[in-house]
Amino acid sequence: MDALISPLLNGSAQGALLLLAALGLSLTFGQMGVINMAHGEFLMIGAFTAYLVQQVIGSSDLSIPVALPVAFVVAGLFGLLLEVSIIRWMYHRPLDTLLVTVGVGLILQQAALQIFPSQGVPVEKPGWLNGQVTVFGYDWPLRQVFTILLATVCVAALSVWLKSTAFGRRIRATVQNRDLAEVTGISTRTVDRLTFFVGSGLAGIAGVAASLIGGTNSQMGTQYIIPAFLVVAAGGIGQLKGTVVAAWAVGVVLSYFAYWTTGSLAQVLAFILVIVFLQLRPQGLFTVRTRSLV
Repeated sequence: MDALISPLLNGSAQGALLLLAALGLSLTFGQMGVINMAHGEFLMIGAFTAYLVQQVIGSSDLSIPVALPVAFVVAGLFGLLLEVSIIRWMYHRPLDTLLVTVGVGLILQQAALQIFPSQGVPVEKPGWLNGQVTVFGYDWPLRQVFTILLATVCVAALSVWLKSTAFGRRIRATVQNRDLAEVTGISTRTVDRLTFFVGSGLAGIAGVAASLIGGTNSQMGTQYIIPAFLVVAAGGIGQLKGTVVAAWAVGVVLSYFAYWTTGSLAQVLAFILVIVFLQLRPQGLFTVRTRSLV
């Protein structure tokens, strides 16, 4: 029984963390067509922000709730700076954005090495995340439950924002026909900037969650960027519901493979399965009728 339950629960938490990392890509990649390889470094920025907030506040019980919105803003501002300074000149040139953002990611990694110790810095788990919840005889750590709840809140908030707000409608209009959107009075530059801000900010929230599970280091973003891209592609470009399903599936598959083999081999096997799936169904789980996240 434990061989079935523990990988399922651990994989669900791992999938939630992948989902947090992939949500921002669903905006910047799925909506705007920008291949941002520095997205993982925005996740790293969120993790280090959690550490700095903890040093300022002192109490880990209070620092994590404060760090979540702060990391969103800090990572979002870094993303906005990247869009304003570089990305704005490269829309419709995805390969150029890939090459440039790889360089930006390397710069951010080196900057982190100059500011923080090479082995990383610890983010203390708050006291209210100590303990476990017993599920079918398995003691499920509360920090994993927290990751799932955080991902659920972020997905719900993003879905409502895109579907029920005027700005969400402006995003869909800009993606479907930029020229027509401009004719109707929509400031597509404002849409681009704010979309990149929100997408990068979501990576910052993912960084806070990741810091509670695996700590922080300058290379942590590289652990999530490729799986996050695969999750977005497998779910269907621009499809929020597909991203949710694909993230959970990849997380659970990784967990079961890791239970039966080793962690590194599990990643290889899971990535092979995703690649085979994309060969059989290149459009992803859900067919894309438009490029909007609905």
